[in-house]
Amino acid sequence: MPVVEVPPGAFTRDRSEAPAVLIRNATLLTGSLNRPRIEKGWLRLRDGMIAEVAEGEAPTPEAGEVVIEAAGQFVTPGLIDTHSHLGVYAQPGIAAHSDGNEATHPVTAHVQAGDSFWPQDPAIHRAVVGGVTTIQVLPGSANLMGGRSIVLKLHPSREVEAMRFPGAPDGLKMACGENPKRVYGERKSAPSTRMGSLAAMRERWIAARRYRHKWAVWKQKFGDGAQATEAPPERDLGLETLAAALDGKVLVHVHCYRADEMLLQLRLAAEFGYQVRSFHHAVEAYKIRDVLKEQGVSVSTWADWYGFKVEAEDAIEQNLALLAEAGVQGILHTDSPIGIQRMNQEAAKALFAGQHAGVQVNEAEAIRWLTAHPAWALGIEARTGTLEAGKMADVVVWDKHPFSVYARTRKVFIDGRLRHDADAPGPAWSDFEVGR
Repeated sequence: MPVVEVPPGAFTRDRSEAPAVLIRNATLLTGSLNRPRIEKGWLRLRDGMIAEVAEGEAPTPEAGEVVIEAAGQFVTPGLIDTHSHLGVYAQPGIAAHSDGNEATHPVTAHVQAGDSFWPQDPAIHRAVVGGVTTIQVLPGSANLMGGRSIVLKLHPSREVEAMRFPGAPDGLKMACGENPKRVYGERKSAPSTRMGSLAAMRERWIAARRYRHKWAVWKQKFGDGAQATEAPPERDLGLETLAAALDGKVLVHVHCYRADEMLLQLRLAAEFGYQVRSFHHAVEAYKIRDVLKEQGVSVSTWADWYGFKVEAEDAIEQNLALLAEAGVQGILHTDSPIGIQRMNQEAAKALFAGQHAGVQVNEAEAIRWLTAHPAWALGIEARTGTLEAGKMADVVVWDKHPFSVYARTRKVFIDGRLRHDADAPGPAWSDFEVGR
């Protein structure tokens, strides 16, 4: 039988239940290139979407419209973390919650992070309080091809499919460098070297091309298979994921620290005809920023993580700023249940480090590290990441400029629904915390 695909977001909630909201008299940090800052702005949320964004006096509230007076406050798009292990390495961080690495074989492209995700992870609520509305949950980096990622909206939910970002493509998590060679080298198993890692990747991409060709030939003969006179090729879930990456339907995200290894990964991608969407961690990306700009590859990295292993020794605080100066889409990611609670402060550190060193980088670009650029890396830039009419109502109201160390979120809307209200905080989301 032919493959039956469930459309992403098929189980997603109805956003039409969201109330009508008018936010007025705020400074809007829009995340947009056209108009990144509006000093006295207002916006309307309708049916889970941003209906209007404008400057000046807000219109008279309509009947039933919730009004948020935001004078002296700031509004941004919801923050997006491209590299999260929430739910697959849930809190508290104990062995029972260790579900992010299927570290039983160096290639596990057949597994899916969504199948490990625990919606009761207490860290999810804390991320929302920090202004985060969307995350990409990835498998870990023990394996060369660790499996599929999933993009989620951080609604409280009983099951992962109700959190899936509608229409967002899955990702393929790949990893090079120290992690896979350490995990398998310590077992006296391949790969124990970087050359062994690249050889194993090539073997799987060759197999994926053959697999894709077999299916293409069969579909050319029999279409949807309704009148097929021959059995289809046998399904292989791992090769299915890799074939989808070759077709651009699954986005490739590569854990990679060193500049030379990123260049090797780009050569591998050119050899087999797929695109690297984002290098993750990428602490040496500043060394090859011209190449990354030319090839249109984004970089998901930290503000200042440094020196925790040899391949992180050349990390510098100016990495994001230098990437921005070169026109590369830089992204502030966290890889941490703690860091995700203060992404605004992490971006502020990276902005200051760049400006202090004389790098040409500004507030508008730093806001995009948290919003528009990660939306692009996840293939959802048409739906979220900026404060523009027609985008999803993923909106954060801050009591101070978000780059202030004192800033706190006042309101966090996801799909127009108020998911955090500092003026009326509700109970913890996770049943795990009830009574504790």
